[in-house]
Amino acid sequence: MKKNIIFIVVFTLHLFAIKGSAQTENSPKVILITLDGLRWQELYTGADSLLVTNNTYVNDTTKLKADFWRPKTKDRREALMPFFWKTIASMGQLHGNRNVGSKVNLTNMMWFSYPGYNEILTGVADDKNINSNKKINNSNKTVLEITNNLPGYKGKVAAFGSWDVFPFIINEDRSGVLVNAGFEAAKGNNLSRREVFLNQLQDQIPSPWSTVRLDAFTHHYAIEHMKKNHPDLMYIAYGETDDFAHDGDYEAYLKAAHNTDGMIKELWEFTQQDSYYKDNTVFIISTDHGRGTDPLDTWKSHGSKVKNAGEVWIVAFGKEIAALGEVKNTEQLYSNQIAATVAAIMGNEYSVENAGKPIESIVKSKK
Repeated sequence: MKKNIIFIVVFTLHLFAIKGSAQTENSPKVILITLDGLRWQELYTGADSLLVTNNTYVNDTTKLKADFWRPKTKDRREALMPFFWKTIASMGQLHGNRNVGSKVNLTNMMWFSYPGYNEILTGVADDKNINSNKKINNSNKTVLEITNNLPGYKGKVAAFGSWDVFPFIINEDRSGVLVNAGFEAAKGNNLSRREVFLNQLQDQIPSPWSTVRLDAFTHHYAIEHMKKNHPDLMYIAYGETDDFAHDGDYEAYLKAAHNTDGMIKELWEFTQQDSYYKDNTVFIISTDHGRGTDPLDTWKSHGSKVKNAGEVWIVAFGKEIAALGEVKNTEQLYSNQIAATVAAIMGNEYSVENAGKPIESIVKSKK
């Protein structure tokens, strides 16, 4: 009798474990992506006519104009970000083109990186406590941390970023989320050949910046992790667009945006070839802040003193996302809605106090 009872208890626990595993297996996966400081102006209108041939900001104006300048806006933005405009626009939704009445704004008033990423990842602006880019552990919990601590998701959340402040923004020590950022190498006893090679290259190829690695390393480290570990929630933070802009190099800024477009295409194609992600993955893409436009040289800058640097954008596509294309109706969205949107897509509640609500147009078809 005792043996029968033990068997029943063990068998019941096994069923619960399978049920929890099956729930996360079948629920949509989310890949959250940010392009640091990419202006909505370039995303929606392509290369800036005032900058693309400006010798102050471009080394080879002839080459850059040939690569990215086109007389028509539609052609110009397709030249810069072909995957966004030839593929995503036909199967997803793009918010934030203020020229056609779609507005997306930050709710924090800092308008630089740490506050922007905190708002995206937690759903709440915290100007009182997050008002610098210093490497201070975030006291706020991100959607990454909250998801990682839900039943069935432990170890199924990861973040890869080019900027070395992300371990603090995500609070890696407290959250338990795997974070690979800055110049951190891939770690573990079962590194793939590609990870070993990336580790070698990262040591040998200098970055132009002391706190930000080149995005190709972030991108390929992330894909290798996805191949091996299949996280349900993956955050990838590309950084080159912001740093080249700060350097005043418009040529490199555009090329970085173009290259990142190609990387996102590669991520999408990977998810459609991998059985764990195929037809069951949603991409959400945004940026941590905008940049200036007037005076012209404020394109290099952002922050509370830079006019309109709080203007941003949001893109979504993937499983069951309504194919609205470029949203043209008058609307107002905010970056603080992204965290709750991620949770809602995955079928999870997001009860963080004062957090923005899920974006209706993204989550409504999933109900």
